[in-house]
Amino acid sequence: MADQRRVHPHLVVHDDGAVRVLRIDREEKLGAFSGSLVAALGREVAALQDAEDVRAVVLTGTGKGFVAGADIGEYATSGRAEFEAYQHRSRLVFDALSALPQPTVAAVNGYAFGGGFEIALCCDVILCSSNARFGLPEVRLGLVPGGGGPPRLAREFGTRWTKELVMTGRTVYPEEARARGVVARVVEPDQLSGAALELATTLAELPAEAVRVAKRRIDLGREQDLEAALTDDQTALGELFETPDAREGIEAFLEKRPPVFARPPLG
Repeated sequence: MADQRRVHPHLVVHDDGAVRVLRIDREEKLGAFSGSLVAALGREVAALQDAEDVRAVVLTGTGKGFVAGADIGEYATSGRAEFEAYQHRSRLVFDALSALPQPTVAAVNGYAFGGGFEIALCCDVILCSSNARFGLPEVRLGLVPGGGGPPRLAREFGTRWTKELVMTGRTVYPEEARARGVVARVVEPDQLSGAALELATTLAELPAEAVRVAKRRIDLGREQDLEAALTDDQTALGELFETPDAREGIEAFLEKRPPVFARPPLG
C-alpha cells in the first residue's frame, strides 16, 4: 500500500488518496490497547487535526480483533493513580477522534469489546464484518466502562437497552447492532476493507466544507433544543450557499455535468 508506515509496533498508518487508514496491528492480543498503543494512536489523531490533504479517516484492526478492550495484564500491575491516568489519556484520545473535522469510518473486523467498542462509537459511521462482536463487559471484572461508551450509547440508542447491555456485559452480534442502528452495514470479512475504503473515498470526494459542517451540525444539534438546532442549521446552510463549492454544485446540476469541487483547507 502506498505510503504505509509503522508508527508503533502495533499501529500501521497508510494513505490511499485523500483517505488515511489507521490500522491496529496487535493480532496476538486481538488488538487490545496498551498504554503505549493508546499514546501512539493519540499522536496520529492529533496530527489529523491539521492534515489538510486528508479528507476522510478509516480506523480498523487486524485478524480476529478490532480492539478487544484494554490489555488486562497492564491493569494487574497498576495502582489506582496509574490506572486512572491511563483511563484519562484514553478518554482524551477518544474525544479527539470524535472531534476531528474529517468524517471517520470504523471498520470493525472482529472483537470490539470495552475500549474497542467505545472508540468505534467515536467514529461517524461504523461498518462491520459478519464475524464482528461488540460489548462492554467491564462489569464482569467488577468495573464499569470509562471511555464514554454508556453515555454515547444511551444518548444515541436508548437508555434501557444501554443499561441492559452494560449491566450484563453481554455480547452484541452484528445483526442486533445493525437493527439498533449502531452499525450502518454488515459485510462479509473479505469485503470489509473495500467497503470502508469505498465509503471513505466517497466522503473524501464530496465538498469538504459541506461535509465538515454536516458532521458538526449533527453533533451539536443533538445537544440543542429543537428550535435552536433548526435555526443554526439554516444559518449554516446560508453560509454554505455563498461558497464556491455550492456554486459549482448548483451550476453542474443545471448543466448536467459532474461537479469539480475545490479542496480548501478543512476548518
